[in-house]
Amino acid sequence: MTTSPAGQAGSLVLDAEALYRELLRGVRSMLTPTTRLAGIASGGAWLAERLQKDLGLEGPAGVLSSVMHRDDFAQRGLAAGAQTSLPFDVNGADVLVLDDVLYTGRTIRAVLNELFDYGRPASVRLAVLVDRGGRELPVQADFAAARVALPGSQSLALARNDQGSFQFQVQEA
Repeated sequence: MTTSPAGQAGSLVLDAEALYRELLRGVRSMLTPTTRLAGIASGGAWLAERLQKDLGLEGPAGVLSSVMHRDDFAQRGLAAGAQTSLPFDVNGADVLVLDDVLYTGRTIRAVLNELFDYGRPASVRLAVLVDRGGRELPVQADFAAARVALPGSQSLALARNDQGSFQFQVQEA
């Protein structure tokens, strides 16, 4: 699905729950007996947690933090976000990394470095809710529920309410 901003400038309507259902369908088709889910903190971790439950997979999903391997660490510093937690053996696993929005590819690069600090997976694949283009590194998702065109001045982030439902927030950067 390809979407572009509709109506007035800055207004983008994305049904995050409908996109989640599409992601669920796509991830289900990618599963193997050795697949382990790991979401990028925070939006990707929320997706991985819900997918783990909805797919009936045992145990918790993994969480990957990009903080320690970011190329802009000097500017951003140490964030108070989630720390990496991989409740499975990375060695030999088929790791499916999940994220809410794929943009420049820099977070994915950082997360891959973090993942390999924990072992050597047999394979690593990437599934995202939204691919917004704008790549600065040669990274692409194996599955994207939607592709969206957004100006560089806007950011797109996943939010989760108390009931666990997803919504998107579009903001001027």
